[in-house]
Amino acid sequence: MTDRAAMVAEWEAHLALGQRRSPHTVRAYTAAAGRLLAGRTIEDWHAAATLDAAGLRSHLAARRQEGLGNASAARELSAIKAFIRFAQGKAGFETKSAPRIRGPRVKKGLPRPVTPDDAANLADGVADLGADSWIGARDRAVLLLLYGAGLRIAEALALTGADVPLGETVSVTGKGSKQRIVPVLPVVREAVDAYIRKCPFPPERDRPIFRGEKGGPLNAGMVRKAMAQVRDLLGLPASATPHALRHSFATHLLGAGTDLRSLQELLGHASLGSTQIYTKVDAATLLDSYRNAHPRERD
Repeated sequence: MTDRAAMVAEWEAHLALGQRRSPHTVRAYTAAAGRLLAGRTIEDWHAAATLDAAGLRSHLAARRQEGLGNASAARELSAIKAFIRFAQGKAGFETKSAPRIRGPRVKKGLPRPVTPDDAANLADGVADLGADSWIGARDRAVLLLLYGAGLRIAEALALTGADVPLGETVSVTGKGSKQRIVPVLPVVREAVDAYIRKCPFPPERDRPIFRGEKGGPLNAGMVRKAMAQVRDLLGLPASATPHALRHSFATHLLGAGTDLRSLQELLGHASLGSTQIYTKVDAATLLDSYRNAHPRERD
């Protein structure tokens, strides 16, 4: 029989070493599993694997009585479901499925854009921190595709040798296999060209142009890691992620007068409602600028 401390330790090792999750995620998911095991009569992997929806609701209700908010409760539920699926694997279950239980409704927050100067500094910063010059050029090119063309990180990493050299536009396949044409700024083209020249792996028509250190396709996690290092050096908040660069692209275009329909096409949103959130972002940015500039706000 496996005791609870050993179960939590094995779960932690799986997250950190097996899945290479971030330290923050490892801490949060490990703590959630520890609370679940401590609050119930679960002594082995089979008991954890067979926890039903009623037991899960009971645990979450107790947590809510402790003052857990909607967002935290949703994260707790996600962590516990992942732990239960892991337990099912340890118990030898062929089909892994956590109990069906709907989490609390969480209000979607506004994206937090970075300034144009911060976006440029982030791109230049990853170039300076690259282990080799070609890796720095690679990371800079990826970030400029996110900010300069509004691509999702997966869309940037999916570009192949057939797409280079980039022209004034590039065809991108987004969510739902929906294709769109995106304009490419000269600075973005130059950054991608510079990376291609330095990369030790020649571009191949049917393979991604962005390569990892050993030549395989570049993992998005490596881009996030590089940006996090530069973000810390620049003193930027944790919200300054690669996806925030896409938000910034949209917010800055809207602020410059781009209409919502055009912005929807550029971003590849299926519905206009997804794009309309940027009107709130722009209003929030304008309000921040007002508060920082108005003499009454500084008194």
